[in-house]
Amino acid sequence: MIGRTLIIFLVCCLSITIFSFVKNSPPVEKKQKVIRTIIVDAGHGIMANGGHNGAKGAYSYEDDICLAISKEFVKNLQKEMPEIKIVETRPTEKITSLSRRADIANESNGDFFFCIHVNAAVPIKRRTLTGYKTVTYYTGKGSKRKKKTKGTETYIWGAHKSEEKELAIRENAPMLQEPDFKKSYGNIDPNSPEFIALSLLKTKQYFKRSATLAGFVQDEFAKVGRVDRDVKQRGVGIWVLQATAMPSILVETGYITNRVEEDYLNSKSGQKELADCMIRALKTYIAWLEKQQDDIDKENKKSDKNKPKDVSAFLKMVEGKEKAITR
Repeated sequence: MIGRTLIIFLVCCLSITIFSFVKNSPPVEKKQKVIRTIIVDAGHGIMANGGHNGAKGAYSYEDDICLAISKEFVKNLQKEMPEIKIVETRPTEKITSLSRRADIANESNGDFFFCIHVNAAVPIKRRTLTGYKTVTYYTGKGSKRKKKTKGTETYIWGAHKSEEKELAIRENAPMLQEPDFKKSYGNIDPNSPEFIALSLLKTKQYFKRSATLAGFVQDEFAKVGRVDRDVKQRGVGIWVLQATAMPSILVETGYITNRVEEDYLNSKSGQKELADCMIRALKTYIAWLEKQQDDIDKENKKSDKNKPKDVSAFLKMVEGKEKAITR
């Protein structure tokens, strides 16, 4: 009898202890579910012949900088948000064709496409009328021929815009140089009005989300003192923004043609700062996206409550009973 009483007492004490622990334990942090997979695209890359594909600075190349910033971004993002799957379209220094980049993103069911690039200022052009002929020439010599432009800007796809044509053509150039261009892309011109119109129909559903994250990215760059060149829309096609079936942005992290910017882009501290800015922007975007989802869920619940109840089953049951009575 005493043994049974002791056992019951111990069980009660254990139950109270467990209950107290569960009750007082801190709540489990809710993991976000709106973003599962992110595609990270390091622009350009080393070609099969060993040549560089991107813009050139005084001593460095866009290809190498894009890869270094992308690797820093991926490494820090994995630490900050391990629940997110990260897919790299160009994990090595070697170039990946633009068609393959888009395929990788779509096959991976990406929730967002981060394209990382480095900007370059075109030579300053001047035109003068000589006799009956207009002559184009460049001012300055060597590096002085380049505009000393600086800062970061983020692009989204916007088919109704027509500016930034030279920049867009430069980014599409690798695609046109691929030996199997027609096999990969078909008989298309990514800068043609027809292709732009078709792409708009496909990607306009992602416009708001792309623009929102792009704005958050630029805000974070401005906070650390980078020159904010704003969010822009590219009206002349950029393949990776057009062909990816998900929200997408292209970040021009700085100007390789500005020596101060080039030093910053090549520095470990600069690369880390750029990567961290993009990660903070992503976190803000996820919070915004979760709020949008919560608002939708609340609206759906509200509409369900106001929705008239389906009484068809009840009416059928009543009708069956009536028939049974009249028989």
